Amino acid sequence: MKLSAPVYHLKRQARLLSREGKIALHEALDRVAVQEGFSSWSLLAAKAAEVGPAGTLFAQLAPGDLVLVGARPGHGKTLMSLELAIEAMKSGHRGVFFTLEYTQRDVLDRFRAIGADPARFNDQFVFDNSDAVSADYIVRTLSSAPRGTLVVIDYLQLLDQKRENPDLMAQVRTLKAFARDRGLILVFISQIDRSYDPAKKPVPDISDVRLPNPLDLSLFNKTCFLNRGEIRFQAAN
Repeated sequence: MKLSAPVYHLKRQARLLSREGKIALHEALDRVAVQEGFSSWSLLAAKAAEVGPAGTLFAQLAPGDLVLVGARPGHGKTLMSLELAIEAMKSGHRGVFFTLEYTQRDVLDRFRAIGADPARFNDQFVFDNSDAVSADYIVRTLSSAPRGTLVVIDYLQLLDQKRENPDLMAQVRTLKAFARDRGLILVFISQIDRSYDPAKKPVPDISDVRLPNPLDLSLFNKTCFLNRGEIRFQAAN
C-alpha cells in the first residue's frame, strides 16, 4: 500500500493533530495511520521500515565514528537519531540517549512514532537527561560501555552552555578520542543556522551547521542532513 505522503510528513500531521486536538501523540499517530489504511501506526511504521533509510545508514557506521545529524526544527533529526539507536539495539548492541531537551516520556513517544515498542529494548536502552550532561559526564557515565554501543547526544550546541564546562571544541575532541578508544558510535544531533534557505539548497550541509562557538567540523567523519523528507548521508574522504 502506497502512503499518501512520506512518513516524515505523516508524523508531522500527527504532531499537529496531537497539539490541536489535545490528545496523546500515540493516539494521533494511530488516527493518521487509519487514514492511510492501516489499523495502527505500528503497522504503518513497519511497512515504511521495509525501505527505511536508518538501516541503510546504520550499516555504514563503525565503532569509533562521530556522526553529525542536522536539520531545521521539525524535520526529523531526533527521530533519525533514535532510529539509528534502535538499529544498533536490533543488532544486539546498546543504545544511549543523552539529552538536555527531552523528558523520558518524550523519547518513548518518539519510539512509538517510529513503530518501536520501548519494552522490547528495556535492557538495552539508557535514557539520561541529567543537567550535568557534558563530555566529561558522558565519558564517566559510559566508562564501561561495551564496544558497539550507539550514543545519541542531544544536542551539539548545548554541550558548552554552562560556563564551567570546557569549550565546545575541547569537548568534541574528548568525545572523539573516547569513542575511538572504547569502540563506540557517537551521534550528535545538530541545529542548522537560520540563514539556511531551502529554496536555494534542498538539503542543508556541513556549511549550514549553527556554530555559536568555534568548532572544527572535520572532527566528524560522517554526516546526515535532512529536510522535507529528503536525506543526505556523507562519509568523510
